[in-house]
Amino acid sequence: MGLHDSDTPFIPDDATPPLDHKSQRGLMRAADADRDRAVEYLSVAYSEGRLSKDEYDDRLERALSARTYGELDLLVTDLPAAHGTMMPPVADTPAVARTNQLAIASFACGLLQFVFGPLGTVPAIILGHMARNQIKRTGEQGAGLAIAGLLLGWGAVVFGIILITIAVSTMRMQPLPPPSFPPPP
Repeated sequence: MGLHDSDTPFIPDDATPPLDHKSQRGLMRAADADRDRAVEYLSVAYSEGRLSKDEYDDRLERALSARTYGELDLLVTDLPAAHGTMMPPVADTPAVARTNQLAIASFACGLLQFVFGPLGTVPAIILGHMARNQIKRTGEQGAGLAIAGLLLGWGAVVFGIILITIAVSTMRMQPLPPPSFPPPP
């Protein structure tokens, strides 16, 4: 019973007794994808007329703020499985960590600076920070790519500041040519 597979909608297993909120699985942290599947399941139950508007709104709010599988399970245990579909338990589904797409984009923008100049600097930095936040939240792979993109982006900023400083100080060191006045008539 609970949230199992990210490829199929969230459907509780009617053959299994409801999980105790205090059980080990019930205390496991739920991911954004788990909350999304619970919301999808609640939406289906609402559209089938199994929940009133007030009850749907209440459960939807609780699903979006749920932190554990147990909290999500409590929201759907009284709803039947759609079309008699049974889902495998979590342990049977291997978790495949994928690489964060923003981390890849950050690294690519950092590398593109060498081809297109400073155009990729700001995107590399912004995407790198966004990727790190997503990776912390979702547990995806790609932290190294995000850091590399950030280092390339900030490295280009520092290099640009150094070049500008050198250019300005070089211009100050050169004496100004003496003013040329028109010859007197």
